[in-house]
Amino acid sequence: MEPVVILALVAVIVVVFLVVSTVRIVPQARRYNIERFGRYRRTLQPGLNLVVPVADRINTKLDVREQVYSSDPRPVITEDNLVVNIDTVLYYQITDPRAAAYEVADYLQAIDQLTVTTLRNVIGSMDLEETLTSREEINSRLRAVLDDATGKWGIRVNRVEIKAIDPPHTIKEAMEKQMRAERDKRAAILHAEGERQAKILTAEGTKQKDILEAQGAQQAMILRADGEAKAVELVFQAVHRNNADPKILAYKYLETLPHLANSDNNTFWVIPGELTEAVRTVTRAFGDQPAETPPAAAQSEEAATGGADHAPGQGRTPELDAGRTASLDAAAAADEAGKQAAAAVSDAKAEAEAAKSPQMPRRGHTSGG
Repeated sequence: MEPVVILALVAVIVVVFLVVSTVRIVPQARRYNIERFGRYRRTLQPGLNLVVPVADRINTKLDVREQVYSSDPRPVITEDNLVVNIDTVLYYQITDPRAAAYEVADYLQAIDQLTVTTLRNVIGSMDLEETLTSREEINSRLRAVLDDATGKWGIRVNRVEIKAIDPPHTIKEAMEKQMRAERDKRAAILHAEGERQAKILTAEGTKQKDILEAQGAQQAMILRADGEAKAVELVFQAVHRNNADPKILAYKYLETLPHLANSDNNTFWVIPGELTEAVRTVTRAFGDQPAETPPAAAQSEEAATGGADHAPGQGRTPELDAGRTASLDAAAAADEAGKQAAAAVSDAKAEAEAAKSPQMPRRGHTSGG
């Protein structure tokens, strides 16, 4: 009994072993390469698979999902003979498990070396500045070369990215100085532009201010001139409406004479020729004398006018004596003329009173007295 049991037990173990060796379960996104007696037979797909026990064996197990491979920094020389360290990131996917297992011994190492050589060829045709600013171009050229080379290995390169470009320390310092200088330049330009805009706005404001002030002054002068014109017109109308006596106008004329020399810039003052006529009018007003000028009045006129020559048919413009003009300024001349006019008026009044009072003898006074 014992040998039979042992044989049965051995047979069961063998059957179980054969069954276990026959069944192969492949997980999702995995591929198993099967060899029969050392020769590639087939690739197992995900799920339950049956193989020949003892004759078939699994050679390689591959993951067909997209994978990421990051290489170490590798020194690369640029066109301007600068050594930069560049590390890349590679995204790849196995499309043919048989080729990935039998066409290349180590596809990761092969991809890494191919990436380095391609980078050296690409970066060698660029200077440092172009290398730093042309990452997209470098990535596309790397991907084109790697995809073409790894296609026969059963690998598709989906994307290649340059993770970092590390120039030498001295170059970093120079780049920082250049960047700082560029920023200082931009700041100076912006500051100058701001000052320029501020000056333009200030000039525009000053211009507008001057224009408005000039327009305001113009309007004020126009209004002032209109007011003065209206005032003169009203005075003129009032004089003509009230039929003012010429004697009053002559007296007002004499009162206005001293104001002719009020200005500080007057260095020469001329007595108008109408002064004698105004003196006659005032004399006649207070003395009730005939139109002819008496000798005393004539003497007063001659004293007031300063002995000026009279030309027939011409307006008389007596001037002050040259000696007195040299010693008196314009204001003193005006005061002197006013005094003479006042003296003439006083003489006229005195003569009028003497005519009314017979007891008082008449006295003749000259305007210069």
